[in-house]
Amino acid sequence: MSVKDLLAEGSHPAVYQVHLPLSMHTLILVTSAIEARRAELGTRWRKATAFEQAKLALAHLRHDQRLSDLAVANGVSVSTISRWVDEVVDLMARRAPRLNRVLAAIAASGQEVVLLDGTLVRTRRRTGRANRPNYSSKHKCHGLLFLALTDTEGNLLWISMARPGGSSEVTAARRDRIVERLRRAGLAAIGDLGFAYVEDKEVREGGDVGIVTGFRATRGHPLTDAQKEANALVSRERAANEHGFAALKNWRILAKLRINARRGTTLLRALLVLTRMEADR
Repeated sequence: MSVKDLLAEGSHPAVYQVHLPLSMHTLILVTSAIEARRAELGTRWRKATAFEQAKLALAHLRHDQRLSDLAVANGVSVSTISRWVDEVVDLMARRAPRLNRVLAAIAASGQEVVLLDGTLVRTRRRTGRANRPNYSSKHKCHGLLFLALTDTEGNLLWISMARPGGSSEVTAARRDRIVERLRRAGLAAIGDLGFAYVEDKEVREGGDVGIVTGFRATRGHPLTDAQKEANALVSRERAANEHGFAALKNWRILAKLRINARRGTTLLRALLVLTRMEADR
């Protein structure tokens, strides 16, 4: 049953237009991926062309446009729009770069430093014990934690899998073995104080540091002038990292996710690919 069947007899849906602030370069690349997938499946006919499917999926991701609204405007069911969006998300997520390849490419380009940071993507609060790990006491809300790497100019390079919002950045970095992979590639990462204790004390004292952070003041041990200056330098270098997250969160679907952690990982990786398409156009 389509949404039109739910309207009162004799009434007509009101359709409005929304500007899609994306380049034609991104639309063409997404359309090409859909066409290749249709050729692989041997699909002979669909209600929408590959370009129309790409446009509708990107409208949903960019504006968080309701699926029912898109369905009414295009004369299809909500389940059809949902299936089209999921297909685009899966196709884009397959192109997301893996961490080892990203680090190898950065090292081959001659760079020596990447920027590391974490962000919380809010989710709809759900009742039940299963959703309790998603509550972040730091942000006072439910969400999913992601780690991301950017270059020194703020361009997103890699994003981790989703973890419960109650997890710490240190735990997420250890599970992804980020320090080990950085050393293997001959690189170092600059992070905030949340990554100060990712490495063991013996490793930090030995000078073989994979993640560079500032100094943390403790009770009875205030920071010296040199440490304050070092913290200011780290903060200045990390400023570009926030631009990468800002570009990612321009996709309004991330305002509040209504999906589980596994699907959230697929969505974030797809948006990473789309964000890089916009940056590389």
